[in-house]
Amino acid sequence: MSDLTTLFREHLAKRQAEAEESLARTGFSALVISSGSAHTYFADDQDAPFRAVPHFTYWCPMAGPHHVVVARPGKKPRLIRYAPEDFWYEQVPLSELWGGTPFWLEGFDLVEAGSLDAVWEAVGAQPGGAYIGSETDRAEAAGLTANPDKLTKHLDWLRSTKTPYEIACLEEATRLGALGHKAAKEAFLAGASELEIHQAFVRAVGSVDADLPYGTIVALNEKGSILHYEGKRPNVRKGAVLLLDAGAKHLGYGSDITRTHAAPHCDERFADLITGMEKLQQQLCAAVKPGLHYGAFHQSAHTRVAELLKESGILKTSAEEAVEKGWSRAFFPHGLGHHLGIQVHDVAGKQVGPDGEYAAPPPEHPFLRTTRVIEEGQVFTVEPGLYFIPMLLKPLRENGAAPAFDWKLIDALTPFGGIRIEDNLVVTKDGSRNLTREKLPH
Repeated sequence: MSDLTTLFREHLAKRQAEAEESLARTGFSALVISSGSAHTYFADDQDAPFRAVPHFTYWCPMAGPHHVVVARPGKKPRLIRYAPEDFWYEQVPLSELWGGTPFWLEGFDLVEAGSLDAVWEAVGAQPGGAYIGSETDRAEAAGLTANPDKLTKHLDWLRSTKTPYEIACLEEATRLGALGHKAAKEAFLAGASELEIHQAFVRAVGSVDADLPYGTIVALNEKGSILHYEGKRPNVRKGAVLLLDAGAKHLGYGSDITRTHAAPHCDERFADLITGMEKLQQQLCAAVKPGLHYGAFHQSAHTRVAELLKESGILKTSAEEAVEKGWSRAFFPHGLGHHLGIQVHDVAGKQVGPDGEYAAPPPEHPFLRTTRVIEEGQVFTVEPGLYFIPMLLKPLRENGAAPAFDWKLIDALTPFGGIRIEDNLVVTKDGSRNLTREKLPH
């Protein structure tokens, strides 16, 4: 990995400059961001796995609740670390947590606080200040304006262009995710169950489930047609097809990788579809460059999927007709991708300006997660899919579109579920860099 100390120093300087710009633009005097509070399950005393407020992680990778960053124009940012005196939970000095002085520490004036009251005493009076986070009661009691929409939208907009530090974090998250995918593929080819494949992934990443960027999708056979399948069946083994959508996280940044694999005993026609999807996905990745509108990019994916349906014999009419009449959406119902960063579905994908101007997806593609023009420095996923989903195919089968398809072939392929292939790309000056293929070529 690159030298994170230098990269973070540059990253933090950019954060400070952009915070000053945002405050001036929106009329606030200071920016206060907390890492957030833990969520306790209803009628229980157990907390859900904690995830920091993304805007806090954008400033500082320190884990845990109730920490606060205070940014003021012309001043070094203050970091208030919540370090309670508590015998219930382990309390570890920063130097032990990070194996020495954290690479990011020099950028802040550090204050350690042993209670929540002490945290907010350290925040101090910030007249005209704004607060971003979930601890709104504390913020409002301190006289701060909580989560002002215009400021939040401006900060979201800035997050959609990644710094070299952020790219380095995403690279490491990709490396870890690739280790997991390789181990999971080996387990699948050895006949493992969905649960065992998931366990192989987590073991190779070196993580626990709660520290993954999202819950893994480990789908054997027909379950691959469920876009957000959450099951981990322990008794279904020797699958013909595996659709694995799983990533890893590093310093708050997550990778999002999907691969679909065929076992040797898979129907050759479905295995050929996987090969075809691999080819068209790489063609789509190669087309990424600044200035391309994501809506047009998504539409081109539909054309390519329809052409594959035609080549495979599933579609009897032209690819152009299938796209024009919306038939391709039954096989490819989701968006082509989404912005990626601290959040897996990262912010500002539908913004068209820093003040929060919004461009809704077109009615024919309501699930499109980004409607922006592609720009240098953006990071997003490219994930075309081809699925056999009975509820979506049923209208085609029952209306005038029926003669356009080989339903005998569709019925033969439906038990194998679906195909999705997903890479994470950084947009460069002249094209893009595929972070995923550098670590996971296939």
